[in-house]
Amino acid sequence: MEYLNYLLIGLIVYFLLQRLLPAKGVNQITTSELRSELKNKTKQFIDVRTAAEFRANHINGFRNIPLHELNRKANEIPKDKEVILICQSGMRSNKASEVLRKLGYHNVTNVKGGMSAWS
Repeated sequence: MEYLNYLLIGLIVYFLLQRLLPAKGVNQITTSELRSELKNKTKQFIDVRTAAEFRANHINGFRNIPLHELNRKANEIPKDKEVILICQSGMRSNKASEVLRKLGYHNVTNVKGGMSAWS
């Protein structure tokens, strides 16, 4: 019985670490670093929040592709340009980073803290 408790705790810790750690091969930037990146026309900016969240508040220059639509709409995102992703807290955009990496995108950047850190 004690073994099962340790196993359960281990699985919970593993799950949390997978959610909180940055995706492999993905750059991480702060919102202050993002400010200077927004002027760069060679980069593409994707907000992976829901359409309603995007309508309520977004950063000019970002295009909305909700995370649940990313697999289907990834072909609309050129692979030859850096992709900078944002969400509300950085969790969904981190997940989106993993999705894009698996689809063959090599230059992917996640905004740490997301819109919650944007001021």
